Amino acid sequence: MAVKIRLKRTGAKKQPSYRIVVADSRSPRDGRFIQEIGFYNPQSNPKQLKIDEEAAKDWLAKGAQPTDTVRSILVKAGVLAGKATSSTKAASSEATIKLAGQGKTEPEEKLDTVDTDDVETTAEADPGTAEIVVDVEAE
Repeated sequence: MAVKIRLKRTGAKKQPSYRIVVADSRSPRDGRFIQEIGFYNPQSNPKQLKIDEEAAKDWLAKGAQPTDTVRSILVKAGVLAGKATSSTKAASSEATIKLAGQGKTEPEEKLDTVDTDDVETTAEADPGTAEIVVDVEAE
């Protein structure tokens, strides 16, 4: 029996959330599964992710094959060792993922710097948001 670790879609129309499940590869996406080992909610801000690391490592040791998406999620969570692919690096720079129950977050995207050789700038940080407002005055 070929066993896969994959996502099972839950949630309302156009509001997906996913369960990370261990299932027979022949069963349908949202069908029968062997064990639920976590969840992933990409709709919340920051994205929520919770994985039973012990169960995931146990199933990987037994030979369960994660799908590409689940593999990248396991790498981000630190369950699976490996390099992040270019698409994973791009996704991690775009958004912050909060690991549920652990309070860990990945770094947010970096803001571009302004060349200040010929331009006088003043930067003001609005305390209510994470955005930085830059006023540029030409001489």
